[in-house]
Amino acid sequence: MFNPFDKPNNKSLHSFPRKILGVVCVLATSLPVYASTTVVPPNEQLVLREIQKKVSAARLKADVTTLVGFGTRHTLSETKSTTQGIGAARRWIKSEFDKISAQCGGCLEVIYQKQTFSEEKRIPEPTEVVNVIAIQRGQLDPNRYIVMSGDIDSRVTDPLNFTSASPGANDNASGVGGVIEAARVLSQHKFAGTVVYAALSGEEQGLFGGKIMAGIAKKEGWRVEAVINNDMIGNISGINGVINNTTARVFSEGVRYVETSEEARKRRFTGGEVDSPSRNVARYIDQIADQYIPNLDVMMVYRLDRFGRGGHHRPFNAVGYPAVRIMETNEHYDRQHQDIRTENGREYGDVLSGVDFDFTAKLTSLNAVTMAAMAWAPPPPAQTEISGAVKASTTLKWQRPAGSMAKNLAGYRVHWRLTTEPTWTHSQYVGDVTEFELKNIVIDNYFFGVSSVAKDGFESPVVFPGPAGSFGGYK
Repeated sequence: MFNPFDKPNNKSLHSFPRKILGVVCVLATSLPVYASTTVVPPNEQLVLREIQKKVSAARLKADVTTLVGFGTRHTLSETKSTTQGIGAARRWIKSEFDKISAQCGGCLEVIYQKQTFSEEKRIPEPTEVVNVIAIQRGQLDPNRYIVMSGDIDSRVTDPLNFTSASPGANDNASGVGGVIEAARVLSQHKFAGTVVYAALSGEEQGLFGGKIMAGIAKKEGWRVEAVINNDMIGNISGINGVINNTTARVFSEGVRYVETSEEARKRRFTGGEVDSPSRNVARYIDQIADQYIPNLDVMMVYRLDRFGRGGHHRPFNAVGYPAVRIMETNEHYDRQHQDIRTENGREYGDVLSGVDFDFTAKLTSLNAVTMAAMAWAPPPPAQTEISGAVKASTTLKWQRPAGSMAKNLAGYRVHWRLTTEPTWTHSQYVGDVTEFELKNIVIDNYFFGVSSVAKDGFESPVVFPGPAGSFGGYK
């Protein structure tokens, strides 16, 4: 078991690779006077490769098959049966989390989150919506949360039909199976921050499970660094005729939903339209895929979700948390929200044969590696600010965490990119400081950010300065 809190492990060290795209003389002018004595954390973490390899397609297939076996997992379906309906499904999920916790010495706190909804468009009768949550508490920063979610429920063509067979193999037993498998793999490690494995309910009826969890997190004061929602991570054959198991989409909002009018006014003059914390979580996932997930390329989609559609990350965005959606690139609409049938030789229905479990394993490993890297890193910089108007150089300032939150902190890395670049292209490690000047790099020409770097090289997402990019403060 890898435990960075016991002792350093120089064979398992990581930071992101950096593309040196600037002119040498420009970079040289920005080097601090102490650079020759600053120790830069290493840029490779072998433990993340080990995590990637441990995700099992066979276990995922077994779990998805079990979920499909409950017949329907519709939010309004049977809750008393031990073999059919959403009640049996959520009890089985809890039992799996309990088994995983027993194998790691009780490292998971497994709970239900419940709330009754009624008089909703798709919930005509009072119905209890129940989430199944497993929480793995952080060792240094337990109030910082990294969440992986998938939704339990399924449906057929009629959103109010809760009796017909609704296997929901890809939508979304694949996502829930991924959450359970990630818990199996990551529970064998200890992290600085808290990792949460969430099986949410009520998605098809109105994103109710996400609303429950986001409300509880807000009420209890969680510092949520990222919510990674997995909704359909098993299909490789699209309605468009494309078969592709090498790409995945990550959807993220560009402007924070909770932005105030004053923050919007500031953003208009300083930028940040494509640098919300959710967008920089998406960039982080993209970088993880490039470095640690073989034969997988992330397509960052600059949109909250698919056109005119929604997912369970949205309730978290709605209360101000960074949240993204991971899913397959090529959807097959004959396999979504369909009664099982054959018409004119065309098969409809979300059944097991439509799931590629090697692909599901690939996207599950992307989640697991991303969460591990974030949870081992220090918290993202807080109160990040920038200045440099009508000057030759750009200055960034930020706040350093206190107490145990900073126990694994080595220092910070500043980042910049041309305003038309989708990802961070330039960076420089600057050590354990709270202010840094990039000499002769003009503020008008680039976007800038700061990330925290651990002593063993794990790195936080990049924080864009100002309220547009803030991940929140420390508390």
